[in-house]
Amino acid sequence: MATHPARRAGVLVPLFSLPSSRSWGIGEIGDIPRMASWLDAAGLRVLQLLPTSEIAPGDTSPYSALSAMAIDPQFISLDWLEDFAAFGGEAGLEPRLRARLEAARNAPLIDYTAVRELKRIALRRSFARFRNTEWTGGTRRAAALRAYIRDQTWWLDEYALFRAIHARHGERHWTAWPPPLRTRDADALAAARRDLAEDILYRQYLQWIADDQWADARREAGEVALFGDLPFMVGGDSADVWARQDEFRLDASVGVPPDAFSPTGQDWGVPVYLWDVVAERDFQWLRDRASRNAALFDGYRVDHLVGFYRTYFRPHDGSAPAFTPDDQESQTHLGERVLAALREAGTEIVAEDLGTVPDFVRESLSRLGIPGYKVLRWERYWSLEGQPFMDPLDYPPVAVATSGTHDTEPMVVWWERAPRAEREAVLAIPSVCARLPPEDRARALDDPGLADTVREALLDVLFASGAGLLIVPIQDLFGWRDRINQPATVSAANWTWRLPWPSDRLLTEPVAMAQAAQIRRWGKASGRSGKSGKNGRSGKVEK
Repeated sequence: MATHPARRAGVLVPLFSLPSSRSWGIGEIGDIPRMASWLDAAGLRVLQLLPTSEIAPGDTSPYSALSAMAIDPQFISLDWLEDFAAFGGEAGLEPRLRARLEAARNAPLIDYTAVRELKRIALRRSFARFRNTEWTGGTRRAAALRAYIRDQTWWLDEYALFRAIHARHGERHWTAWPPPLRTRDADALAAARRDLAEDILYRQYLQWIADDQWADARREAGEVALFGDLPFMVGGDSADVWARQDEFRLDASVGVPPDAFSPTGQDWGVPVYLWDVVAERDFQWLRDRASRNAALFDGYRVDHLVGFYRTYFRPHDGSAPAFTPDDQESQTHLGERVLAALREAGTEIVAEDLGTVPDFVRESLSRLGIPGYKVLRWERYWSLEGQPFMDPLDYPPVAVATSGTHDTEPMVVWWERAPRAEREAVLAIPSVCARLPPEDRARALDDPGLADTVREALLDVLFASGAGLLIVPIQDLFGWRDRINQPATVSAANWTWRLPWPSDRLLTEPVAMAQAAQIRRWGKASGRSGKSGKNGRSGKVEK
């Protein structure tokens, strides 16, 4: 008998999209409890975030990080930081900085350049205050930081050294560093630790603050569980790849074959696992990542699950793309070993099994009892005449139901672009028919947009689905058109969307509270709104 979480529903929204009236133009750690309060009012039990790892300067994608372990310091809440308050807080900033802060807060999209520069200044000053008054004085807080450094040395040591060297060399890719540092010559690294000791301590201080704030936010989120997202890879310019160079192919990059998002496939520009070396080391780096995620989250989504079974890569010399491993037996063996390593930390995982995924991978997930995704718009009986949609009521319990992902267009945009035959097939789903009278279904075929009655019927059906876990992008809950990311594109609009209201005002926004009441009704009718606890372990499903 396998134990599975009780029926739950949650919302997908990136942390960066949740700024409050007090945060600095971007969602912060301190905004998590503020968002969780609205989720609790709606009877939602899961807040699904995108990766929170540190992003390289000048980049915005959370899927190409400088570290698989470090929290991005841009998420630190300065109004929660004792050292910032000690030298005057916002009132202590120069007028020009306060003006820039106000502009960042009022910007329609996230201004990463402004946010990072403002926080860099504030965090550097906070650290200087800490060093001069706490660290040198051997205070209780200094002892706490020393203990944190000892406890987290397994990842923090390499990360802090990498970030300090990276900054010293103008944030250039580590492959452009002087050869002794690039190749990790022991004497060169020892010299760097001596020369950059203060900057190393600064990076450790930031992670200590971020971890402390995260623990506080997680506790204050109450019954709302925090779900993370474990990216398939980090960036090539990362502490992890620099420290484990012989575990990656640097002469090729990971991508995906042609699919619905890109007819030519995608090249993500990140290095390729050398799976034989990774396996010889018993998948230690992946085990470390799982342990770190378990320390931060109640559960997490495994991004690009199929890549852990078979990795699609493109050699830089222009030769033909290929998969590694290259045969199904080896692929199955690899994927199941990776998932076993990830599960050892004891945290709930779900698998993002979307895109071009062979049947044997989904069969493997089923054997392992790991939930895969059921995206309403893609769940069809493709081999049957007319390709009817699967009724969400028939989704298996060990599954994640959803209306879309951070990479898809919102539901309203999908519906507007859907051909008439696709609309007809959606409206023919038995559980949809039961919720929409004939006249509404007929009108929906010809309306240029997605009527609220139809959108709410589709959401109601998803709440009623057989899947144990429902995660809905927040855009679809409200019928918004805003998109998080357009795959295979580089755009100023990607990763910059923010809520239309500050997250600390959601409980007083009439539109937000009216929708919360509707969501609670759906949750109550579908058995998803009960208080299931942080890990959703109050219910059992026999398998």
